[in-house]
Amino acid sequence: MAETAVSTAPAEVEGPKIGGLIGPESMYIKLISSDGHEFILKREHALISGTIKAMLSGPGTFAENETNEVVFKEIPSHVLSKVCQYFTYKAKYTNSIAEIPEFPIAPEVSLELLMAANFLDC
Repeated sequence: MAETAVSTAPAEVEGPKIGGLIGPESMYIKLISSDGHEFILKREHALISGTIKAMLSGPGTFAENETNEVVFKEIPSHVLSKVCQYFTYKAKYTNSIAEIPEFPIAPEVSLELLMAANFLDC
């Protein structure tokens, strides 16, 4: 009968997960709307927002810097969803030589989106 090798060494303690949501160098962050919807997107896309960039990159004591979660108590999910779409659109077409398509915005969310964009500095 063949013997199976079993490791009795203690499991290594994991550091920050670069590809996950943990730690200040993570690849993704979570944005949470006022109605509790969670949006996970690439950190580099979210840093398009001056406000989010200050929260995640600044030397201050923002808790968001460690948790990579930003709660927006004044931005509902239908607006935050469109903001996340815009971050991806902006990241994709910045410095692009291809023709840039129009970013679609429904008239019924335009005022709320404008207020969110003003707050987020994007």
